[in-house]
Amino acid sequence: MPQLPATPYPAEVRARLDADAKEVVARYPGSRSALLPLLHLVQSEEGYVSRTGMAFCAETLDLTTAEVTAVATFYSMYRRRPSGDYQVGVCTNTLCAVMGGDAIFDTLKEHLGVGNNETTEDGKVTLEHIECNAACDFAPVVMVNWEFFDNQTPESATQLVDDLIAGRTVEPTRGAPLCSYKDTARILAGFPDERPGAVEATGGAGPASLIGLKLAKGEALPKARVVSPRAGQPEDARPQDGQPHDAQVHDPSPTERLSSHDAPQQTSASDPEHPAGPAAEEGE
Repeated sequence: MPQLPATPYPAEVRARLDADAKEVVARYPGSRSALLPLLHLVQSEEGYVSRTGMAFCAETLDLTTAEVTAVATFYSMYRRRPSGDYQVGVCTNTLCAVMGGDAIFDTLKEHLGVGNNETTEDGKVTLEHIECNAACDFAPVVMVNWEFFDNQTPESATQLVDDLIAGRTVEPTRGAPLCSYKDTARILAGFPDERPGAVEATGGAGPASLIGLKLAKGEALPKARVVSPRAGQPEDARPQDGQPHDAQVHDPSPTERLSSHDAPQQTSASDPEHPAGPAAEEGE
C-alpha cells in the first residue's frame, strides 16, 4: 500500500543535521559520494535509518528516495528499525561457527528471549548473527557496536550481555572503549571521537594475527616437520637435502586432520599414467 510522506525532523534537529551534513558533503568532490556517511549521520540521530532520515539524505544530496533506499537496504550496517543501545553481533560464519559461534548465538537468543535482529524489551541489546569480521584467528568472535570481544564462550557472552544490560563497565578485547550505538554511528559518519584516550586505545593486531609474519621473517620458526604421503611412510625416513636435521617424517594421526596438501601427491600433470594434456576448447 502507498505510504504517507515521511514525517520531517523537528526544526531544531533539522538545523543541527543540516550543519553536520554540510560538513560531510564538503569532504567529497561529488555530493552523492557522501551518501554512506550521511546515512550514518541520520542513524546517529535515531538509532536507525528511518524514512525521515532517508528523505533527509535524498533532499540534501539531490537524489531520489529510491536511490537512497537502495543503498540503505543493501548494507547491513544500517538498521531499518529501532535498535538497542548495544548492537551485539555473533559471528556465525564458517570458522567462528565451528569454534562455538553457533552455540553462543543460540545461548544468547534463549538467555535474552529475542531472535535474530530483535531487541530486548528494555531497549538495551539488539542481537544479530553477523558474517565474517576478519578476526578468524580469535574465533569465536562477538562484536558490540563494532568493537571486538575475542575467544568467546557461551558463558562469557552471557556475562557480557548481562553486564551491558546492568550498565556495568565492559572492556573490549581490542579497540576503543564502548560507546552507545548512536555515538558509534556518529563516529562512522566521520566525526572525531572526542572521548579522552579513545583514539589511543584503538590498538593493533594481536599475536595470533602476527604469527604468519613472524614465521615469514624467521622470528618464530617452530620445529620443522615433514609429513609423508597418506599411503605410507617412505623407506628412507631420514631428512632430505635442504631439510633441517631435526625434521621428523611420520604418518599423520587421525587427530591431525591433515589436508590433501600435506605432502606432494601425484597429479594429472606429473603422473605419466594419467596425463592431463592441454585443455580442449568446446567442439574440438
